[in-house]
Amino acid sequence: MDLKKICNDVIRIAGSTGEFITNESDKFHINQAVQKGLHDYVSYVDLEAEKKLVKELSGIIPDAAFITEEGTIEENSGRYRWIIDPLDGTTNFIHGIPAYSISIALTDNHDIKLGVILDVSSGEMFWAYKDGGAWLNDKKISVSEAGRLEDCLVATGFPFKDYNSLGNYMNCLEYFISNTQGVRRIGSAAIDLAYVACGRFDAFFEYGLNIWDVAAGIIIITEAGGIVSDYSGNRERLNGKEMIASNSNIYNTFSKEVIRFMK
Repeated sequence: MDLKKICNDVIRIAGSTGEFITNESDKFHINQAVQKGLHDYVSYVDLEAEKKLVKELSGIIPDAAFITEEGTIEENSGRYRWIIDPLDGTTNFIHGIPAYSISIALTDNHDIKLGVILDVSSGEMFWAYKDGGAWLNDKKISVSEAGRLEDCLVATGFPFKDYNSLGNYMNCLEYFISNTQGVRRIGSAAIDLAYVACGRFDAFFEYGLNIWDVAAGIIIITEAGGIVSDYSGNRERLNGKEMIASNSNIYNTFSKEVIRFMK
């Protein structure tokens, strides 16, 4: 399998879908959004973007299966599987806040082989494939070199469905606000992970995500020299339910503090 060629094809497909989302954003009205769950919205833009991605990605590996956020294609099993979030940051999109993304990953028997994240508003394309390094457009990227917690800028996402651990989360958040250079919440986990990969953020933690939010980011961070795990330190077959990501210098210290509050 020529991962470099496939990755280039995915970049092209993400770019054309990003153009569709941008064009629709100019005429989109918040009343066109539909609530599909607690604090969880979808729009025709999400659905049409997903359909476009599925159609075009199907041409790359015809027998590949799909896992998609909006379920526009029936989920099934197979050796190769595309994992797609057509619009990560829908709440930002429907409110006209320019921080939303497309996230695409390809797995081979659960091993993530490539990932592409397009920050739609900025046009920044983050991508990586196995053993090919991590890239932002045509520039190779790497995680930061920060080695002390007090030198770190931390990213997170607020719980929006599962509030059972909200108290622990708020204590953890308070700790990082008090002991780092600051905490940021963009509203798109895919962008958060891409920013860890290129060193803008030094570390990230969140819980209650899904595999389509994180699959592409996992390989991009890993290829950029970083570490991604769950709260138990497991780095294999992550599903987004618990996420820690950082550079390798700060990982032990950062993960220790997250676990102290969140486990």
